[in-house]
Amino acid sequence: MAGCSSPPPAEKPPLTGAAIGGPFTLTDKTGRTVRWSDFAGKYRIVYFGYTFCPDACPTDVAAMMRGYGLFEKSQPELASQVQPMFITIDPARDTPKIVGEFAAAFSPKLLGLTGSQAEIDAAANKFAVYYGRGKETSGGYLMDHSRVVYLMGRQGEPIAMLPVDQGPPAVAAELVKWVK
Repeated sequence: MAGCSSPPPAEKPPLTGAAIGGPFTLTDKTGRTVRWSDFAGKYRIVYFGYTFCPDACPTDVAAMMRGYGLFEKSQPELASQVQPMFITIDPARDTPKIVGEFAAAFSPKLLGLTGSQAEIDAAANKFAVYYGRGKETSGGYLMDHSRVVYLMGRQGEPIAMLPVDQGPPAVAAELVKWVK
């Protein structure tokens, strides 16, 4: 019959089936233990970085949280079902207090997490995050690390990488596309 067609198949999330993410146990700004399972049923935005980062981390986190803010303005109900997280890769310097202050500088909704070196190693490994101690500078050592912002689903499954390099509107558009 002319003019009648079925809708196109739903697009699959780009990270469908990827071995990214998984259980972790870390610490928030108050020293409270936080587990990946605490967020079951919520979408999660996950970024690994460090608070002493001179450029990449603040830029990425600002774009991530501004994009989340745009999404929150247009979709407040859905945004309330998303938990943004910043996980340090530098637990030697990033204490609970420091990670908490860093996260709060971007948004009260951003959860800053740290832990022992073993806990950070385990979490980073689950998210396929590369990091290592970099060169010394007059301000202390730098950390080399991958720069990926993951959007994870309600069951902790990987959905997409948020395009922070394209700016907050692109991040918001990707959240609109996948958070349902």
